[in-house]
Amino acid sequence: MTSQPTLTKAGNGPEGPGGSGDPGSGLQAGLKNRHLSMIAIGGVIGAGLFVGSSSGIATAGPGILLSYALVGTLVVLVMRMLGEMSAANPTSGSFSAHADRALGRWAGFSIGWLYWFFWVVVLAVEATAGAKILEGWIPAVPQWGWALIVMVVLTATNLVSVGSYGEFEFWFAGIKVVAIGAFIVIGGLAVFGVLPGVDSDKAGLGNLTDHGGFLPHGPGAILTGVLLVVFSFMGSEIATLAAGESEDPQRAVTKSTNSIIWRIGVFYLGSIFIVVTLLPWDDKSIADQGSYVAALDSLGIAHAGQIMNFIVLTSVLSCLNSGLYTASRMAFSLGARGDAPKAFARTTSRGVPLAAIVSSVVFGFVAVFFNYKFPDSVFLFLVNSSGAVALFVWLVICFSQLRMRKIIQAEAPEKLVVKMWLYPYLTWATAALIVFVLGYMLTDTEHDGRETVLLSLLVAGIVLAIAFAKEKLTKGEAVAGGPEQTGAAAAAPVEARD
Repeated sequence: MTSQPTLTKAGNGPEGPGGSGDPGSGLQAGLKNRHLSMIAIGGVIGAGLFVGSSSGIATAGPGILLSYALVGTLVVLVMRMLGEMSAANPTSGSFSAHADRALGRWAGFSIGWLYWFFWVVVLAVEATAGAKILEGWIPAVPQWGWALIVMVVLTATNLVSVGSYGEFEFWFAGIKVVAIGAFIVIGGLAVFGVLPGVDSDKAGLGNLTDHGGFLPHGPGAILTGVLLVVFSFMGSEIATLAAGESEDPQRAVTKSTNSIIWRIGVFYLGSIFIVVTLLPWDDKSIADQGSYVAALDSLGIAHAGQIMNFIVLTSVLSCLNSGLYTASRMAFSLGARGDAPKAFARTTSRGVPLAAIVSSVVFGFVAVFFNYKFPDSVFLFLVNSSGAVALFVWLVICFSQLRMRKIIQAEAPEKLVVKMWLYPYLTWATAALIVFVLGYMLTDTEHDGRETVLLSLLVAGIVLAIAFAKEKLTKGEAVAGGPEQTGAAAAAPVEARD
């Protein structure tokens, strides 16, 4: 546990935006407000929403809406806590930097590296998913070749400047948003029987109750559905990391935090509601074609499968783009705080953390290789051992906010422009719900929930052991250096963390 740190103005520390432009001067404010707005909206729409919802519907029936609502509520609460801390002190390290300040360097080190690990594994998963779609369109290029091309192109994008990342993400996210918006409008008109030229004999609100009831597999299926959909929400926190490189970090964080409720309500609950009302939940086409493709097909829309493949590909590229950005910025923040190689904290004249990006990409390429060479052993371990990281991150955000609120109130109360509701009771309730979900996963053997939690805990335990060993070693060196050096060594980390 470290002493209470002081808060500093965003942009003055090693992680702040607005560097001078000299190599190594730090990240720069290259993201425009429109970039941040679309990153915030698109961040909650992952490819998992399109490709993973069918298994949730098969498990819980129409009750999957309650599963999405439960996880959505959890994400809203966690984002409110993160928004409170990030609006007071925007930084590229986001929750890792906040955990460093609030709980101790071991917490910032551990959750930062676990989050980095999660996203570099996601790079391999998404690159492979995108390659499968592209190979179907142009089979002359092998799947591994497409994976390589996609990774190289998006790496180049991130290496140019943060502005180029923001521009790519603006358009990628824009396509996702327009596609889901159109799906909801067209599907909604069909459900209520007012879509011109379409006579869908299966659509109607009766699908919510006519096929075994709203909960055909019982109330317990809601929790099982939670396990299947919780990981598709990962990415909502990206806006708080990107805010550190925006023109107005505090405004960007406040806006993205306040809009999280309608974003989840519209894009997740809205689109899933349309799916389960257009078709009976047990319709064979949902399992065979995927929920969104089946829904489009039921309306007689030509080439529904290819349309959805294009939308999924866009989501995959968006996730890859953001995943590489997120992993590199977390590595940059860890380097700036002395928890990663110093080279990670060095930037080019355009404010790009070159070493942090390259190292993340290299690990991503290695993971892609494992996916093709050892899919059922090494790569499966990587995926499962990173699977529960989202819940670990959310739990750490809860405990960080409990302490950071007191720090902010004591040192800079005017920075509390975003406040967690019913503090501290709702924070404790959210933490308890996350622990409950993790505990319930340990009972799930059908969907690999137990294996995911156990392997994730194993990796987390290893990272924690390294964090405590590093902290002990640092303290030992400080004591050996004498009183004067001890004071300097103690002051440096606090200054770096701000």
